[in-house]
Amino acid sequence: MALLGNAHTINPATAQQDYERLLGQGEQVHAAFLLIRDTILFTDRRLILVDKQGITGKKTEYHSVPYRSITHFAVETAGTFDLDAELKIWISGSATPLQKTFTKGVDIYEVQAILTQFVAR
Repeated sequence: MALLGNAHTINPATAQQDYERLLGQGEQVHAAFLLIRDTILFTDRRLILVDKQGITGKKTEYHSVPYRSITHFAVETAGTFDLDAELKIWISGSATPLQKTFTKGVDIYEVQAILTQFVAR
C-alpha cells in the first residue's frame, strides 16, 4: 500500500482534533504527516494511514497498524539528486513493505526515532 506524493509535517494537536473519531480513549497523536490528500498519524498505540480515494476524496480508508505488528523498518535519507527521503515498514504476514516518501524538509531521523520509541517497546 504505497501512498503517492511527498509528506510534510502537520501539527499533532491539529491532527488530534481532525481525527478524534478514530482515536481510542486517551490515545494521543505524537506526530502527523500530510501527503497531498492522505495522512500518516503516529499515535502512542499505533500507526494510522488515512487514504483518500477517488477523484473527490470522499471515500476514505483508515488503515490501522499496531506497532507490535511492525517487524522492521528502514529509512533512506535524501541525497544530492534524489531530494526525497523514504520510509519502509514491514508488517508481519506481508512480504511487501509499506513505503512512504517524505520531502527533504521532513527530518527522516525524527520519523525513525518515533518508530523506534514505539516499536522497540
